[in-house]
Amino acid sequence: MYESYYGLDSKPFQLTPDPEFFYASKLHKRAMSYLQYGLSQAEGFIVITGGIGTGKTTIANSLLDNMKEDIFAAQIVTPKLTPDELVKMVGAKFDLDVANKSKTEILEALERFLNQLSQQGKRALLVVDEAQNLPLETIEELRMLSNFQKDGRPLLQSFLLGQEELQPILRAPNMEQLRQRIVASCHLAPLNKVEAKEYIEFRLNHAGYEGESLFTEEAYTAIHEFSLGIPRRMNTLMDRVLLFGFLEEVETFDVEEVNIVIEEVKSEMYIPDNKMPLRTDASNYNEQDGAKDGALYTANGTKINETQYYRDMLHDLVDALDDALKHKIKLTQYIDKLLKRKYQAYVRLKTEK
Repeated sequence: MYESYYGLDSKPFQLTPDPEFFYASKLHKRAMSYLQYGLSQAEGFIVITGGIGTGKTTIANSLLDNMKEDIFAAQIVTPKLTPDELVKMVGAKFDLDVANKSKTEILEALERFLNQLSQQGKRALLVVDEAQNLPLETIEELRMLSNFQKDGRPLLQSFLLGQEELQPILRAPNMEQLRQRIVASCHLAPLNKVEAKEYIEFRLNHAGYEGESLFTEEAYTAIHEFSLGIPRRMNTLMDRVLLFGFLEEVETFDVEEVNIVIEEVKSEMYIPDNKMPLRTDASNYNEQDGAKDGALYTANGTKINETQYYRDMLHDLVDALDDALKHKIKLTQYIDKLLKRKYQAYVRLKTEK
C-alpha cells in the first residue's frame, strides 16, 4: 500500500525471514562465520542462540540460500518431538519413504542415503530451528545420528538454532558427549542504536528507496528504545510507521509521528506501560547499557574502575578473533579445494590404468 508512495519495489519490513534482506551486524557476521567454519569442517555441531526475533532463522536461510552444490541440506522447525518422531521427520526431510516404517528401518534407509551421498562426493546438513523445544532425550538422538560415519568422517552434520533456553539444556550433565562435539557457538544480542539505524536504512535501500533520510535522529532513537534492538519488533513497528506515513502523507518522520504509531502498536502487542526502574546509587545499573553513570559494577555493587579501557580491550580482542576466524575459514576452504583436485587426479590416474 505504501510502497509506491515512498518509491519502494517491495515491502522492506516483512516478518517472514528473507535472506535477501539479511543485515549483518558484527554479531550476525560472527555467527555466519561460525556457520561457514562449521561447514568447512564438515563435522560436529554449531550452536547459535538468541532471543526471539534476533535473526537466527534469517541467518540460517541466508546460509542455505548460498549453499554449495555438494551439500544436501534439510531444515526442520522443531515442536516437542520424541526421539522416534525426530528420526521420522529427519528421514522425511531427506526425501525418504518413512510411511509405515519402524525407527530401525528408517535409520537403515537414512544410513544408506548418507552413504550414497558420500559416494557422489556430497554430504548432508541438518539445520534444526527452535531446538530449545526438543527434550533432552531427543537432542541425544541428534547426537546419535552424527555417529553415521564413513572412513572416519561423519556423514551428517547438524546446526542447532534456538532461544536462550537452549543454553541450560546443553549444559545439563548428561549432555557432555554432545558438548564435546560442538565446534563453535554464538549468542545473538539485540542491535545497538547505531546498528538499528543501519538496519533500517539497509532494508529501505534494498527495497529500492533512493530519497533522503526518512527519519530524524530523534525518531531513530524512539524506534530503537521501543524495539529494544530486536529486528522482528523493529519490522513490526516500521511497517506500521510507513503505513501511517502514507495515510498522513508524511515525507520525513520526526519523533512525534513515530511515537503516535508506537502507542498504537503497544496496545496491540500487549506491552505494559510500566517499566522496571533502574537501581540507584552504587547499584544504579542498567543491564543493557551498563551503569547509568557510565560505570560498571560487580554483582555485590563494587565499582569497576577504568571500565572504558577494559571495554576497548575486549572489543579489540573480539575483532582480532573475528579476523583470525575469517583467515582460518579461507585457509580451510583452500586446503579443501587442493584435496579435491588431488582426489580427482588420483581417480583419473586409476581410471587410465
